[in-house]
Amino acid sequence: MPDATDPGEGVPGEEVPAERDPLDLARDVTDRYRRTTPDPTGRPPRRRRRPALGGSTRTSRDEPISVSDALGELIRQQGWEGRLDAQRVFSDWESIVGPEVARHSTVVGFAEAVVHVQTDSTAWAKELRLLAPRIVARLNDTLGDGTVLRIDVRGPEAPSWKSGPWSVKGRGPRDTYG
Repeated sequence: MPDATDPGEGVPGEEVPAERDPLDLARDVTDRYRRTTPDPTGRPPRRRRRPALGGSTRTSRDEPISVSDALGELIRQQGWEGRLDAQRVFSDWESIVGPEVARHSTVVGFAEAVVHVQTDSTAWAKELRLLAPRIVARLNDTLGDGTVLRIDVRGPEAPSWKSGPWSVKGRGPRDTYG
């Protein structure tokens, strides 16, 4: 006669269930736990509620949601839309100014509504300074009105004359040019 505690055998008189979903098993265990553990105060158990996500379109927790929708919801909740739109200055620079200008200039920073641009020659720096009002208008059309107030254009750095075989301590740069 088989032992009642044998793991391969079921309890006599009880039907052995087929393979079940692990999520259903977990729900059954928690339901049994709630029924068997009484509250010492005699009150019914309180359910914890999760805070509702603002503006969520989901009708149920079990309903799937795409990653892009979840990230979009997170961005809206945190108030990051403005910052992310501002970062488009870096990614959309070529489409805003054109391929020729973008080949000779790069955006090196964006802070407090000022775009900092580095050019590869002084001629391109002068050209960008002349085009700055148009570029600001295009940036504001693309990113939103008032996002960019001005453009700070920097040309290439001049060489340093403070060290080297021909420098004289105590004399400024270009003293030998007459």
